Amino acid sequence: MSSTSFEALIARADLLLKRLERILPHALSAPDWDASIAFRYRKRGASGLLQPVRQVAPIGLADLREVDGQKERLVRNTAQFVAGVPANNVLLTGARGTGKSSLIKACLNEFAPKGLRLIEVDKADLVDLPDLVDLVADRPERFIVFCDDLSFDEGEPGYKALKSILDGSIAAASDNLLIYATSNRRHLLPEYMKENLTYTHTDDGEVHPGEVVEEKISLSERFGLWISFYPFSQPEYLAIVAQWLRHFGVAEGAIVQARQPSLVWALERGSRSGRVAYQFARDWAGRDHSADSQPAAVADDTEPDGLDRV
Repeated sequence: MSSTSFEALIARADLLLKRLERILPHALSAPDWDASIAFRYRKRGASGLLQPVRQVAPIGLADLREVDGQKERLVRNTAQFVAGVPANNVLLTGARGTGKSSLIKACLNEFAPKGLRLIEVDKADLVDLPDLVDLVADRPERFIVFCDDLSFDEGEPGYKALKSILDGSIAAASDNLLIYATSNRRHLLPEYMKENLTYTHTDDGEVHPGEVVEEKISLSERFGLWISFYPFSQPEYLAIVAQWLRHFGVAEGAIVQARQPSLVWALERGSRSGRVAYQFARDWAGRDHSADSQPAAVADDTEPDGLDRV
């Protein structure tokens, strides 16, 4: 074989190796932990990486109204975790737009100065949870793995991975990591009428769930703390609207004027949720500030063309 052919063969082999490197999975590498207090786990081909969140939502605990009971329980659990004492994984469930995700973000901002960090993971990437656990095990910070709007369909791979990390795997999660998840489903899996047929009844009237139902309940039961959220009443919705309007710097007089429009806004959206209240407040505050920035009208003695003075 000539030297030219040999060099061409080496070049092709090198190109092939580079392509294989892109396909083959790589060990998860640590990010710059000082770059942010929150990170997103992203898959790139077969490999994953942690991306710092450059602008973390600036929501505070004081911004969240009408969820005082839920707030107290989550803040207490998070404070225990940050202090290094026993705390639970948390499942926040209930009506949409009632502040589940916002409460977790507010806790992050509250406890970040004490070493709390957050890693957001999509449910499709939960199969890589063991790699994340190993990556942060020796870090001094306290990590919350955040799964937003979590629910599973039958057979999804992330289901078993999450179940094992929560409780059941021979390799326990490190004590500096907890999982906080939000969901509209209390049991995280779709439930069907036919599953009621798997219940068994004893002679004395006791009811026992069948294996299908037991399996669906088993995942949510592995979260040590359940926090439930409920639809807001009209007074609660109006209180949330007022809070967000104050957050955006709207004057009290304008807040009173916004009462009826905020109810119309909710009626059009078909929901009195905290999310709808926040969206209305943004719209109203934007209009309020736009009106303040408009230049004052200048008196004009001239009449439009074609009109005579009366």
